Amino acid sequence: MNDRYDAGHGGDRDDQYQLVGYDEYGRPVYRQVPQQQQHQQPYDPYAQQGYGYDPYAAGAQQQTGQYPAQSYDTGTQRPVPPYDPYDTGQHNPVPPYDPYGGAQGGAPAAPYDPYGRAATCAQQPRVAEQTAYIPHQAGPAEERSDEAERDYHTGQFAFVEEPDGDSEDVIDWLNFTENRTERREEAKRRARSRLVALVVVLALTAVGGVGYLWYAGKLPGLSSSSDSGTGTGTSAAAQNRDVIVVHLHNTKSGGTSTALLVDNTTTKQGTTVLLPNSLALTDDDGTTTTLAKSVEDDGSSGTRDAIDTVLGTQIQGTWRLDTPYLQNLVDLVGNIDVDTNTDVPDPAAKKKGTAPLVNKGEDQTLSGKTAVAYATYRASGEAQNAQLERFGQVMQAVLRKLSSDAGAATTTVQTLAQILDPSLTDKDLGTFLAKLADLAKGGDYKTALLPVQADGTLSAQASDSVVKDVLGGTAKSPDKDAAVRVSVQNASGVKDNTEKARVVLLNGGFTFLEGGTAAGTQAASKVVYADAADKENATEVAKTLGLPTSAVSKGKTTSNANVSVVLGQNYDSSS
Repeated sequence: MNDRYDAGHGGDRDDQYQLVGYDEYGRPVYRQVPQQQQHQQPYDPYAQQGYGYDPYAAGAQQQTGQYPAQSYDTGTQRPVPPYDPYDTGQHNPVPPYDPYGGAQGGAPAAPYDPYGRAATCAQQPRVAEQTAYIPHQAGPAEERSDEAERDYHTGQFAFVEEPDGDSEDVIDWLNFTENRTERREEAKRRARSRLVALVVVLALTAVGGVGYLWYAGKLPGLSSSSDSGTGTGTSAAAQNRDVIVVHLHNTKSGGTSTALLVDNTTTKQGTTVLLPNSLALTDDDGTTTTLAKSVEDDGSSGTRDAIDTVLGTQIQGTWRLDTPYLQNLVDLVGNIDVDTNTDVPDPAAKKKGTAPLVNKGEDQTLSGKTAVAYATYRASGEAQNAQLERFGQVMQAVLRKLSSDAGAATTTVQTLAQILDPSLTDKDLGTFLAKLADLAKGGDYKTALLPVQADGTLSAQASDSVVKDVLGGTAKSPDKDAAVRVSVQNASGVKDNTEKARVVLLNGGFTFLEGGTAAGTQAASKVVYADAADKENATEVAKTLGLPTSAVSKGKTTSNANVSVVLGQNYDSSS
C-alpha cells in the first residue's frame, strides 16, 4: 500500500511528477512538475540552512567540494524543529507541512521533499491544474487514450480470445443438437398422446361391448333362465308391453279365433300370441268356462277381464275383426304373401276336382277373399289349433304390408269403417299397428301358440315360454275343484257333434275339454271315470248329454280329466 515512488519507474515520463502526499488508503499522490524546474540543480534545504550533514545532499557536496558549516545558537532558545535522524545541529523553525505546497500563516514556503530532491526557493507560477497521477493507476482520460494507442496491444493480454474459425460450426452444431432434442421430445409427446387416445378408445369400446352384452342379456353370470327368452338383462316382469286382443268372427260358418298382439317396447320385439278356444276362463260369477264360450256370451269386456285374470296381463283394448273387415284390410294393404301349409278348397265349387281356392306352397299371394278363406279354414278332423295358426300367419303377413307411419296406418283403419270397442279409438289402433308393422318388417316379430292342456288349464311349459317370457304375466288357471272336467272325443262321424256337446256340457256347469276326433266311428257312446269318487259325476255327464246311464263305466281317462266321453253314432245332439 505504501510503496515508494521509484524515480526510475516509468522512464522519463515519471520524472515529470513529484510526490505531494498520500490518500486515505496510504497510496502516494503525485502531481506534474512544471517544465522549467525539471533541469535545475538539486536543492538541499538542509544544506542551505546549515542544519548539518544530509546524506541526500551528497550530490551537492560532490559538486561544490564543501561541507555545510555548523551553526551554534548563543541567544535565546528557538523552537525545536521536528526530529530528524539525520540532523546534527540546530535548525531554524520549519513551517508546517502543506501537502499542496502552501504554508500556514500566508507566507509561501518551499515545497517539502522527503526524498531530498531540490526545490526552488521562489514561488513558481502555477501552471494549469493537473489531475493527481498514481503511476500504478490509470491516468487522465486523455493520457489513457494516448497510452492505449501507444503502449498496449491485444497480444499482451492472454484473456483476449483469438478469432476462431470454427465458432460458427460449433453454433450450428449446438443448434442442430437442440433442434434434434426438441424433435425427439415432440415425437415423445405425440407418441404419448396417441397412446392415451388409444387407451381411451379401447376403454370406451370395452365399456360399450360390456354394456351391449348386459343389455342383450348375454353377459356371463348376469343372465338368468327367466330372462333367456326375452333377450335382455331386464326381468320379464319389469319390461313394458302394450297388448291388444283381437277376435276374428267368422260371419258365414260361425266360430271365433282369438289372438293377443303384443308390442314389447323394452326389447323391441313384437309377438302374436294365439289363444286356443279351449282355454279355461272364469266368468264374472265365478263359473268356469272356455274362451270360445266367453267370447260368445260375455262379449269383449267380460272376455278381456277373464283373460287378464288367467294370464296376468293388462290388455289395453279389444279389436273385433269380422271376416268382411279382414278381407277389406288385406285388399287395402295390397294383398299379402304367405307360406301356406294346406290347400283350401273353393266353397263355391260344385264339381269335384275343381282347383283349390288357395294352393299349398311358399310365398303364395293372397287377396282379401283368399286370405279370409285360408285364415278360417279347418279341415275335417283337424284340431282347432291348426286353424288358429293359419289365422296367425295372415295377421303377421298383414302387418308386414301395413304402413309403419302412424298417420297412414290410422287412415287405413278409418277406411275400414268398422265400429271399434269404446276403449280403442281409430288413432290408438292405427298407431299401435304401425309400431308392430315396423317390427314385422325388421324381422323382430314372431307368432307363438299358447300351450293349453286338454282340460283347458295352462301347463308349466306355457307358464315359462309364453305367459312369463312373452306376456310378462303369471298363469292362474281356474281351480280344478271348481267344476268337473269332461274330455270329449268325437267318434260319431258328424263333425258338429263336438261343438254341440261342448255347449251342452258348459251349460250344465261342466268344464269342457276337447279330445279331438277319432280315426274311425263307433256305434255306442261311452262315459268313463277313473276315480270312484267321480262315478256320480260321470252319471250326471251322461244324463246331460242325453246318454243312457248304462254307458257309464270305470276305466282310464285322459290326463287332467275327471270324466272322459266318446261320442258314438247313437249320440243325438238334438236331445
